[in-house]
Amino acid sequence: LASSAIPRPIFQFSSQTQSLITETLNMAGRGKSIGSGASKKKAQSRSSKAGLQFPVGRIARFLKAGRYADRVGAGAPVYLAAVLEYLAAEVLELAGNAARDNKKTRIVPRHIQLAVRNDEELSKLLGTVTIANGGVMPNIHNLLLPKKAGGSASSKAGAAVDED
Repeated sequence: LASSAIPRPIFQFSSQTQSLITETLNMAGRGKSIGSGASKKKAQSRSSKAGLQFPVGRIARFLKAGRYADRVGAGAPVYLAAVLEYLAAEVLELAGNAARDNKKTRIVPRHIQLAVRNDEELSKLLGTVTIANGGVMPNIHNLLLPKKAGGSASSKAGAAVDED
C-alpha cells in the first residue's frame, strides 16, 4: 500500500527534453538550474556589442534626460555614439600629426586648434567654437611680405614710367 502512495510520472521525457523544460522553467523565474553558473552568459554592454569605445548606455541616458523627444529608439544612441567616436578619432589623428610636426610627444590644445582649422570640413563644423588655449592660426598678409629681389621685366618697365 505504501508503494502505491508514490505518484508515478504520467510521461517519460528524454534527458534532452527534460533539460529544455528545466531551462524554460528557469526563464520563467521558477525552479533551480543544475548548472546555472556554467550556462549563464556574461553580461555584454551595448558598446561592446556595437564594437564601440564610447558609452552607448550613457548616451542613451543623456538622450532620454535631455527631453529632445518623447521617446528614444534603440538604435539612436548606438548611431550617435558611433558618430561621436568617429569625430573624436578624426580630431585625435589630426592633432597627433600636428604635434608630431612640431616635434612634440604630447597633444596640447594648440595642436587641436591647428588640426581643426587646417581641415576644411572640421573647420566648417567647429567654425564658431573657441578652443581654450588654442591660439590663432598663423597668417601674414601678402602685402606685408618682403618684395622679391629678382623682379620681372614688366615691373622694371612700370618703374621707368613712374620716373618721368
